[in-house]
Amino acid sequence: MSGDRLSDHFESSRPRLHALAYRMLGSNEEAEDAVQETWVRVGSAGSTEVENPGGWFTTIAARICLDRLRARRSRPESPSSMLGPDEGSSGDDTPGPEQEALMAESVEAALLVVLDRLGPAERVAFVLHDVFAVPFDEIGGIVGRTPEATRQLASRARRRVQGTTPSGQVDFVRRRQIVAAFIAASRTGDFDALLAVLDPDVVLRPDTEAVRLGAFTETHGADRVAQLLGGGAQATRLALVGGVPGVAWTPGGHIRGAIAFDVIDDRIVELDVIANPEHLEQLEVVLLDD
Repeated sequence: MSGDRLSDHFESSRPRLHALAYRMLGSNEEAEDAVQETWVRVGSAGSTEVENPGGWFTTIAARICLDRLRARRSRPESPSSMLGPDEGSSGDDTPGPEQEALMAESVEAALLVVLDRLGPAERVAFVLHDVFAVPFDEIGGIVGRTPEATRQLASRARRRVQGTTPSGQVDFVRRRQIVAAFIAASRTGDFDALLAVLDPDVVLRPDTEAVRLGAFTETHGADRVAQLLGGGAQATRLALVGGVPGVAWTPGGHIRGAIAFDVIDDRIVELDVIANPEHLEQLEVVLLDD
């Protein structure tokens, strides 16, 4: 493929790459910068023999966005990145028809706020798979995870997005109350109190590491989950798990595992038990006062 043909392919892919970067970064300006950086990296790769240039461009752009999302965690966030399309720009920045089309396809500003609470790898996995239908094995290569672990990232992100209120804001206060009630009932072995916060069809899903350690197996139904967890929460703490209320397992004062919750209509419908150290680090588990 000639350099001119590669350039033509990139220009035809530019709107898609911009939409992808905007969904990941939440800012048109940052999205445009990421697209431009993608083209620079394409040019510096020194090869035009690419079977799937569109997929190659997507991989490069996604890695750039992932690096930028991770960099955000080490510095205060700019208020403009929490706004919807062009809300942080001046009145002279009137979007053209193509830009308006991109904005129409983009997620709403409220959803961007929710996405910003996801870990970088979760956000990239969710956007690439659920919005752009990129296979998990390809996403895994971008975020440095196995396809199975990448599927779990996207699943957690999807549940968190779907668990928002109609206004787009997660009810963190109510979720914290429910998780705190779960911890209290688990510590005391109060079976009835556990049943009160568990959905009848609740599912407990441990990751591969939790299963290997013999801590849990996949369990379905409120009765079985309550029997499994009742009285076994002595070393647990209320925590932020991936930015939302959850449970940290802290034997000896060190975080060794976590539970992420999916809460619908004030009932816990799913518990993800996470013991993989890499996943725990990505989730940035933060202990809270009970």
